[in-house]
Amino acid sequence: FNPLSPEFRNNPYPAYHLLRERDPLYESPFGFRVATRYQDVAFVLRDKRFIKGYVESLVQQGTNPGEPIFKFLSETMLLTNPPDHTRLRGLVAKVFTARRIEEMRPRIQAIVDKMVDDLEGQGHMDAIGDFAFPLPFTVICEMLGIPEDERELLMERSLFSGRAIDPVPMNPEELEDANKNIQLMQDYFLRLCDERRGNPGDDLITALVNAEEQGDVLSSDELVSNIVLLFLAGHETTVNLIGNGLLALYNNRDQLDLLKSDFSLMPNAVEELLRYDSSVQLSGRTASEDMDVGGIAIKSGEQILTSLGAANRDPAIYEDPDKLDITRKNIKPLSFGGGIHHCLGAQLAR
Repeated sequence: FNPLSPEFRNNPYPAYHLLRERDPLYESPFGFRVATRYQDVAFVLRDKRFIKGYVESLVQQGTNPGEPIFKFLSETMLLTNPPDHTRLRGLVAKVFTARRIEEMRPRIQAIVDKMVDDLEGQGHMDAIGDFAFPLPFTVICEMLGIPEDERELLMERSLFSGRAIDPVPMNPEELEDANKNIQLMQDYFLRLCDERRGNPGDDLITALVNAEEQGDVLSSDELVSNIVLLFLAGHETTVNLIGNGLLALYNNRDQLDLLKSDFSLMPNAVEELLRYDSSVQLSGRTASEDMDVGGIAIKSGEQILTSLGAANRDPAIYEDPDKLDITRKNIKPLSFGGGIHHCLGAQLAR
């Protein structure tokens, strides 16, 4: 099991199946267990005795948690535990509401229509560069209120390596790039927050600044870090989901033809594409006490890497799990995680 090998990156599912069959709570040489069965993954994600141990895992890897990229991540709701997580997520949830997301549907449709119209004249497109990336990037920029003339610079900076939350340490070059880009992004959003205090708008940054000023306990660093998190998480995973989904349909033409012939299948198709090839494959937790997982004793402090991709293709849950079937019944993908860290942007992503 090497999550960084080109073979694994290209197609991790054979490795997942092997682990699930032979050692479903595999003790990896990287210092953590790998959970690959659906029931075990769901249990670890949802049981409150499993917490985020991000800083501890960095120390265990011999990585300095004081590096800018790691300090930034450790202040986000993505990697904090209650009570800090409860406070941070509660603040963002106040403004990242289901109603606000649903109200964006016509605008998102208009963005898609214009993009397709502009591309149609070319007769071809790069699925990622021309569509999958600019669509969610534009949507999250509009939600946050980022001016159009400032988006190009952010587009370059947003490509910083997602390796910062991978289970294996970054190399020095990756770390240097990540530190540089995250510092620039934090400086930019700090300035934007200051501007919104004096010149409010109808956007998420204004709403978060207002919520903070109404008495919620939130430091300036926490405010900026979680806005940066919304910006990055608000488009990167969706870019990958659109790309993975288009590729899956392209490689399964019967399913593509079926979907094109019956658009009412779209909601179910989205769930199946989330299951079939999730853009988030792994999520880490740390046991806060001794307990049992799937019949195996787990000690307090032990780290478990839940394999969302493996869980989503568990034959104990899904018949013929490696087959793409947009008519599949009872799809419950774990692609958005679970428990208190269930993805806040799941509705927007869908």
